[in-house]
Amino acid sequence: MQTVEQVSPETLEALDAEALFRWAHENYGERTGIITSFQDTGCVMIDMAQRVAPGLRVITVDTLRLHAETYALMDAIEKRYGIQIERFQPDPEHLQRMIKQHGEYLFFDSKEKQEYCCTVRKVDPNQRALATLDVWFTGLRRDQSEFRKATPKVSRIAQPSGRKLLKIAPLADWTQEMVDAYIREHGLPKNALYDQGYTSIGCVICTTPTLPGEDKRAGRWRWFNQFHKGDKKECGIHIHGAGI
Repeated sequence: MQTVEQVSPETLEALDAEALFRWAHENYGERTGIITSFQDTGCVMIDMAQRVAPGLRVITVDTLRLHAETYALMDAIEKRYGIQIERFQPDPEHLQRMIKQHGEYLFFDSKEKQEYCCTVRKVDPNQRALATLDVWFTGLRRDQSEFRKATPKVSRIAQPSGRKLLKIAPLADWTQEMVDAYIREHGLPKNALYDQGYTSIGCVICTTPTLPGEDKRAGRWRWFNQFHKGDKKECGIHIHGAGI
């Protein structure tokens, strides 16, 4: 088995999604996992992986502020595939310290406090999940936002510790129409929030429905739209230094 440092992302770019799941699971086993927030792309990845790489880990960051519809979908997916989703939650001590200092709804106060809340509830738990992986499958797609247009299918990224892992977006070059067609063809469960006008799904309050013609991530932290035009609309999980 090659170490992550020995793997060529350029070589893997040529593989399709199924081949990427199969390759990663065969080579890295339990050190491979899908991290998903249970948007439609995540549901496609889970189904595909269960068919070609059964047993591949499914992980989520439970911020403790997810919509009821998202929790219901997680239960449905566990039942459908007979799997146990690994749920990484915020550190209780850090969470309570943040709430005590800044209040439950600090994200309304400033962009900086919104990012702090995301760090405590999402980024830090995600880092703990990544510590258990060598290969991270994510649902990023190039058509999701202007910032994500340049998303590579495979990249090698450095963690704060200096350790490197492979980050794979197997559906990076898929369109929304391709995702929808796969879901219909395979009869997959889908997050009920899509029927309510959502096009990007995260925490309650911080995620809202979008209007026709808006960017898919326009509903994220909507109250900042007027003051932060051109904002990347990212919580921090997918913002790294340059690929290695």
